Amino acid sequence: MEERMIMDVVPGLEGIPAAESAISFIDGEAGILEYRGVSVEALAEKSNFLETAYLLIFGELPTRLEYDRFRADVTNHTRLKFKILRMMEWLPEGGHPMHYLQAVTSAMGMYYPARDTLDPQVRYLSCVRLIAKLPTIVAACHRLKHGDAPIQPRNDLSFAANFYYMLFEREPSPLVEKILDVMLILHADHTMNASTFSARVVGSTLADPYTIVSSAIGTLSGPLHGGANEEVVHMLAEIGSKENVRPYLEGKLGRKEKIMGIGHRVYKTRDPRGVVLKEFIKQLLAHQDVERKTLEISEEIEAFVAERLGPKGLHPNVDFHSGIVFKGIGIPTDLFTPIFAMGRVAGWLAHWMEQLRTNRIYRPTQKYNGKRGVVYTPIEERG
Repeated sequence: MEERMIMDVVPGLEGIPAAESAISFIDGEAGILEYRGVSVEALAEKSNFLETAYLLIFGELPTRLEYDRFRADVTNHTRLKFKILRMMEWLPEGGHPMHYLQAVTSAMGMYYPARDTLDPQVRYLSCVRLIAKLPTIVAACHRLKHGDAPIQPRNDLSFAANFYYMLFEREPSPLVEKILDVMLILHADHTMNASTFSARVVGSTLADPYTIVSSAIGTLSGPLHGGANEEVVHMLAEIGSKENVRPYLEGKLGRKEKIMGIGHRVYKTRDPRGVVLKEFIKQLLAHQDVERKTLEISEEIEAFVAERLGPKGLHPNVDFHSGIVFKGIGIPTDLFTPIFAMGRVAGWLAHWMEQLRTNRIYRPTQKYNGKRGVVYTPIEERG
């Protein structure tokens, strides 16, 4: 008698372990996020993005010698090849920066062949180049879309300050520099999210790292993943005023529509990344002009959510606060998700490296629910 396999389909694979990992840890009930055991709050306060990237990719906080070497290597690889810039000039000006970023990242693989993914030096240089060049691509994309020439990187600036300079041709204030750096830290990894799973699946085929990161960028571009922070700002603009918040959200709930930036698949309490960013909103208000109407709307949304959705475990997530912070420091809305990718590339690369240590190509199964044994009908006999 034929043995039949009975399978339960879990939509979205929710709660199904896809790998063992020592990279990041989440306790959704307690609101904890750690990278290699170090709390994200401590890293946001005391570390910087490049040190955090090293921690994620190589497993330990670097010594001074290791950090100086890594920082120098990243700094020395921030420029883009002339042909890559020329290619970017021919891409449609109306394209979303995430599409630019995905296309150019994929193209980089032809200029920096990395087929031998088991070679430690190939892996190291690939990590350096991807971390170094993504900010240059994002800044160049923004400049080109607005008819301006890309600005060459400055090696005398920090990683975050250099990105800001390449965008606006001016150095950021210390507060804005810190905010950008922390934003990259907070987005650097978040366990087995959709884009990280995509990176591990593609990595399991032994594809080159540029293809892997390109696939992850494509996954991140969706509005239910990285694009949510853009949707938050669009929602705030649609609401328009503090007085419209409750009728707008009541309407959303009545129609059973998703409120962007609210709720998380993992956190059942406050997102620790959002807590860090909320403090920066307070600092921005104290140090420089922030659009107060947007802040008032966001505060009213938080109050409504705490009252109506908090008991159900739904709270503002990192996308809600990051959109407000980005808007507060003058970052164009269409760059929110590309900056997310600039930080998350560290996590993608860390998961790629971890995947290779005990690699087995991903090959899940399916539960078939279609027809069987259908007799072919010639085209002349089809109605």
